[in-house]
Amino acid sequence: MIRRVLGAALLVVACVVWLPLPALADGDPASDFLLSQNIFLPFDANITKEQTDQLNELVAEAKRRGFTIRVAVIGKPFDLGSVPSLWAKPKTYARFLGQELFFLYKGRLLVVMPNGFGVSRGGTALPSSQAVLDRMPQPGEGGAALVDAAASAVQRLAAEEGVQLTIPAAKSTGDSTNRDRIVLGAIAVGVVGLIGIGYALRRMLVRR
Repeated sequence: MIRRVLGAALLVVACVVWLPLPALADGDPASDFLLSQNIFLPFDANITKEQTDQLNELVAEAKRRGFTIRVAVIGKPFDLGSVPSLWAKPKTYARFLGQELFFLYKGRLLVVMPNGFGVSRGGTALPSSQAVLDRMPQPGEGGAALVDAAASAVQRLAAEEGVQLTIPAAKSTGDSTNRDRIVLGAIAVGVVGLIGIGYALRRMLVRR
């Protein structure tokens, strides 16, 4: 897993350096991560590896059974990057994020915030699916509560389409869990620094 994160970090830095400047303007972390993976989770939300694996396995199983969905968990305004005005507006953000991803992903998109859920497809609201989510309890604060709520929401939305999913049991990873979280945290800090360097290099290239 660590190698995959390092590879993704290098890819992000390369994109920062070489993509046109307008592509850097959104500053929306979830829109970057969900281009290449099924879930976006905040790095600093105290979400365990077991929970991350659970949600990943659930979404992967849903896809194998014909129900494709990507999930963005948003724990605080900081997780929205340059669009903090969409904090506590999961329905609006679901449409916004769907539009951000539209050229590479047009499928279902679930947004989970402490105060509720949002769902869209290709940047368009899905009223019947949203009604299902609106009947669920608010996720509440904290990474663990948000990920549990995300898993339940995926299960409910899939059931609406006739796909019955079972949330995988948590698999203990032993002592390596804390070590991996520390390493991933260090990588996250390093990525932020590398992105800043890459952005500066991009600016210098443009000026020349």
